[in-house]
Order: sequence, then structure tokens, then C-alpha cells
Amino acid sequence: MDPKDVDSSSTMQRIDSAGSVDVLRDCVIKHSTMLQVAGCLRHVSTVEEKKDIVSDYLRWYIIARNSSVIDRFKEGLSALNFLSALQQHPTLLSPVLCHMEKKLTALELERLFKPDFSPSGSNRRRLESQTVGYWSDYLLDCEESQTAVSLGDVLMFATGLTSLPPSGLDPLPSLQFLDDSLFPMANTCLNLLKLPMITSYSLFKSNMDFGIENSPGFGCF
Repeated sequence: MDPKDVDSSSTMQRIDSAGSVDVLRDCVIKHSTMLQVAGCLRHVSTVEEKKDIVSDYLRWYIIARNSSVIDRFKEGLSALNFLSALQQHPTLLSPVLCHMEKKLTALELERLFKPDFSPSGSNRRRLESQTVGYWSDYLLDCEESQTAVSLGDVLMFATGLTSLPPSGLDPLPSLQFLDDSLFPMANTCLNLLKLPMITSYSLFKSNMDFGIENSPGFGCF
């Protein structure tokens, strides 16, 4: 965060928390240069005027000083009449433009990662199917806090993301299977999670926990 942003935030907090006219006036005088730039420097006669100062400053800080950027953004949205559609149907399009982080579920992650299976009928396919079953059970345990890691940790390990983006993931997440490792591995550039093929669920669970907890970064063990 820019130090100037921190200073602006703390200044607005001090103004908003002023309990008397004298305290408010002192704060306004102390930060008069900043308030003058924003066009909201004024002589105050009542403590209630602090709300107007804060409101005017935030309006300048968020909208006025970024007007050229906002105009360019609106020009971009005008392509193919998207801006007009957005203005007419803001509620319908808000999920596409506004990210609202929601709680992950085991079922959501299970559906998200598609297994890359070997040919049906092979011995390896049988082990892979067993591992996918363990994977499903593991996600349920994560959801119910029966593991050392959370569903968010699993997603972070595999994709480098702490939550699912509104536009989805590209490439689509996938599962592969490991013959030569007892611990999970991942490639976050490909959204690829590699699961160890272990015949015991308890060992699978503990090794998944260990691998994810001790990965030095985005899913590299």
C-alpha cells in the first residue's frame, strides 16, 4: 500500500473521531494542505461538519482524482454497447464485475478438479479410482476441519489462489496421479494437482496434510 494512502486513511479517521470543535479545527489546520488539494478545506463551526469533510474528501479521493481513469474504463465498457447494458441491468451483471468471496465446499472442489484417468480396465486405473475416492473423502474431512489444512489451503496449493475467481479458472483444474512420490505435488501455472497413489486412506490423509503444510510456495514439494 502506498504510504500516502495510509496517511490519508489515518487522517480521515482522526477527523471522523474528533469529539469537539476545537479538536476538529486543529486536525483540519494540521492537514490543511491535503484537504485544500481535495477541495474540501473549510472553516468549521460545529463538530457535525466532520462528516461532510470526510464525505467530500472520499468523493474526491475515489472519483474525482481518478476521473481520467474512470473515463477510459467507461470507454472500454462502451465497446459492443456493454456499458449501456450494464447501466440498464446492474443487478444482473454485478456478479460478473464484482467479486464476492464465498466459502469453498468439498463438493465444489471435487467437481472442479477433473481426473486424468488411465484406460478403463487397467490395474493403474483401479488404483487411480481408489485414489479419487480418497481425494473425495479428504475434501470432506477438510470441510469438517478434520485435517491439518483447509479447503482454501488445498486450492492455494494447487492453483496459487485463495478463492475461486468469478470468471473461473483457465486452464481448467485437473488431477493426475503419482507413482514415485508419497506426497502431493502441483503445478500452479496449469492448475494441476498430482495425488500420491497410496493404498491406505489414513496414510493418504496424513501425507496430503504434510505435503500441503510444508510446500515452499505454490504447491511445489
